[in-house]
Amino acid sequence: SIKTLEEGRTFFSGFAFVINAIRKTPKFVIARVQGKAVGGGVGIASAADYTLAHHSADVKLSELAVGIGPFVVGPAVERKIGTSAFVSLSINATEWQSAGWAKETGLYADVFDTLPELDAAVNKLASKLATSSPAAMLNLKKVFWKGTDDWDTLLIERAEMSGALVLSDFTRNAISKFKAGAR
Repeated sequence: SIKTLEEGRTFFSGFAFVINAIRKTPKFVIARVQGKAVGGGVGIASAADYTLAHHSADVKLSELAVGIGPFVVGPAVERKIGTSAFVSLSINATEWQSAGWAKETGLYADVFDTLPELDAAVNKLASKLATSSPAAMLNLKKVFWKGTDDWDTLLIERAEMSGALVLSDFTRNAISKFKAGAR
């Protein structure tokens, strides 16, 4: 439904704002992933400081398959899993990678077989962190995110790239085909 470059930039900037909010908050962000994560969901899982997942939490960056790229989420994904895994996930845009793969590449800190196990792990970690030194965690978070000071600008520039590409005939046709096949 995006009709203008401004609408495209605004839409994709939403992902940039979420990633930057996670990056800048003085507290650790724990992500809990249940079920498949695609595109922006992979970006949020990557931006989180610590991500725990259910075994069903396969991942895919499908953007290239519809004529854009994972430009906005890319810096967070690449930072978390490394360049080689990010390239593989970006280029192989139609295939799901398993939660085990996501753990092996560092996207997930751990993967659990049951939802109660996942919930217990999230709650245990959150409880431990709640009793940790806020100053130490703040400084550690700064260390974790070193080298990302340009992301306020970078991610908006990337949102503009996606916003422009989403208006192309290629992308409009790819999205139409996707919607028709999803019915």
